[in-house]
Amino acid sequence: MRNDKRYGRVVADAMATPEFEPRMGRIPIRFPQPRQPENLWPPKAFAGEVVPIRAIVFREGHDQLGVQAVVTNPSGVVTVLPMTLVDAGTDQWRTELLLDSPGNWGYLIRAFGDDWATWLQMAKIKIPTAIDGELVFAMGAALMRRAGSLTVFAEAAKALADKGLSPAARMRIAADTRLTAAIAAHPVMSLITESAPQPIRVERSRAGLGAWYEFFPRSEGAKLAKDGAWSSGTFRTAAKRLPAVSAMGFDVVYLPPIHPIGYSFRKGPNNTLGARESDPGSPWAIGSADGGHDAIHPDLGTITDFKYFLAQAAKNGLEVAIDLALQTSPDHPWVTTHPEWFTALPDGSIAYAENPPKKYQDIFPINFDRDPIGLRNEILRIVEYWIGVGVTIFRVDNPHTKPLQFWEWLLHEVNTKHPEIVFLAEAFTRPPMLHSLAQVGFQQSYTYFTWRNTKLELEEFLHGLSKETDDFLRPNLFVNTPDILTEYLQFGGVPAYKIRAAIAATGSPTWGVYAGYELYEDVARPGSEENIDNEKYEYKQRDFAAAMKAGKSLAPYLTKLNQIRAAHPALRQLRNLDVHWSDDDSILVYSKYLAGTFTPDGATDAIIVVANIDPHSVRETTVHLDVTRFGIPFGAGFTVTDLITGAMFLWGADNYVRLDAFTEPVHILQVEYPRGV
Repeated sequence: MRNDKRYGRVVADAMATPEFEPRMGRIPIRFPQPRQPENLWPPKAFAGEVVPIRAIVFREGHDQLGVQAVVTNPSGVVTVLPMTLVDAGTDQWRTELLLDSPGNWGYLIRAFGDDWATWLQMAKIKIPTAIDGELVFAMGAALMRRAGSLTVFAEAAKALADKGLSPAARMRIAADTRLTAAIAAHPVMSLITESAPQPIRVERSRAGLGAWYEFFPRSEGAKLAKDGAWSSGTFRTAAKRLPAVSAMGFDVVYLPPIHPIGYSFRKGPNNTLGARESDPGSPWAIGSADGGHDAIHPDLGTITDFKYFLAQAAKNGLEVAIDLALQTSPDHPWVTTHPEWFTALPDGSIAYAENPPKKYQDIFPINFDRDPIGLRNEILRIVEYWIGVGVTIFRVDNPHTKPLQFWEWLLHEVNTKHPEIVFLAEAFTRPPMLHSLAQVGFQQSYTYFTWRNTKLELEEFLHGLSKETDDFLRPNLFVNTPDILTEYLQFGGVPAYKIRAAIAATGSPTWGVYAGYELYEDVARPGSEENIDNEKYEYKQRDFAAAMKAGKSLAPYLTKLNQIRAAHPALRQLRNLDVHWSDDDSILVYSKYLAGTFTPDGATDAIIVVANIDPHSVRETTVHLDVTRFGIPFGAGFTVTDLITGAMFLWGADNYVRLDAFTEPVHILQVEYPRGV
């Protein structure tokens, strides 16, 4: 015989073979989470995020189990969290962990035979029926002597062994709350089994939390002369827009490419060929005689002007994201200095970008396979340059058209040296690529949100983000972009703009808008999903102040949404969303809940969102809630307050709702808990 301590058992030498080592522990621990698919990269979280730790744990027979999560923070401090059996039918155990600082965290699952719980289970059956009573109490006393040196254990051991006490009195001692609390803190364990350690990569809060606002700096301050010629806005004039963006509650200002724009095949208004001399061209056609990806368009100013813009943004509580678009115009310096970075056609010309039937003659794609080492080092140099200038966030254009292996390398190189840098993937692509970009390191990603508009689509979408891809994908729910003006917004009027903003702001901790959304810009270029007179190809003057004065601006509503997010920590989480039910196919219902254990002031926070997603109607229905999802006992009534209108309602599991799309199409309801709950 040999003693195998790892598996807590004694096995016969004849059964042991040197060629085989069982992978299953003495107590099976299966599918620990958080964990990425394939376990090739660590799961991700952001500082301040509450992350569920889960595992399936079971054993043979009927003896009781205990399960713990053993967590190590970046400073090496170890915390042991008890896990709860949340589904006895599937043996699922769970606890929640507040990851309160960035860095490399780790956890493992520890399972053990809970010998005291097993004894209690046996004693509650045998003692009332007088079966083996003294033997049972002797076993209990022995367990108390094993439990440790605390006085409460010694007293319990003595009482359980005292034949002068009645069986009922000894059972009352075994169930004493003081003893129960001591046992919870110091369980009596056997057959201790631990899973392999698992890492968790925790990044700064902005990697997963924030409200983004996109605008073109060249349009902010642009002027139209009497002769029809435009003068461009600059970083100095664009900085004047920053206080208003901050006042709406946004955290990040995203700027499309700020680099020189090529002249060859420059596009005119509405993506037409043959631009006029005064047409500014698409910022994504990067590069001219004035420089490439490490240069600033002369119309916008100098590097000093850009640093001024960054400083003004910081003064207003804003971070600045710039575009990392790995493509060039035909006039980019790389075209002559590094022709090997492009794809040459048989006639000697360089292939321009195409997405048939669309053609982008003003843009050359980059070929990553002809000189991969030289190209990736140049791109790393460019990223490092802008980090040195003061940029902390990069929105990456079309990352799905570049090799995944390149992104894995670049993001590793950058984040190893600069863990504060955030990359947002503009990954409007198929799920495997979208997911893989997130898995290899992108902190955030655009999603399919703009095209998810029906109740069923939104239910599946929100559930997937919060429960299926949450270990690696952080969604940034932009409601519109310069490229995307969906039919829902084109034909839904003001209600559609409110509905989409409310769902984005409450459905994800990160969301965003492109300038003009607050002005309900809803006219598309015929046959497309793009705004007519698209800002990608021309300057655009907007009078935000006049629209506000006329009561035709959504800015107050966007401000209210961001204020609600700031006041409610439940909305600043990703994984806590639960979908509920309604009797109407156009009424979407979901909740977000955060226990007071994890809130700064110790107050439990829960929000219920009820949205009429039909922007053309008034809807009346019954909403059905699983109130246990947000800490309300089944059958109990509770008060909710509408954070948009201030109205209060007495609710329960089933509630009548009437939502008029033309007034307030969305309830954002705060559950009113008694203080201390």
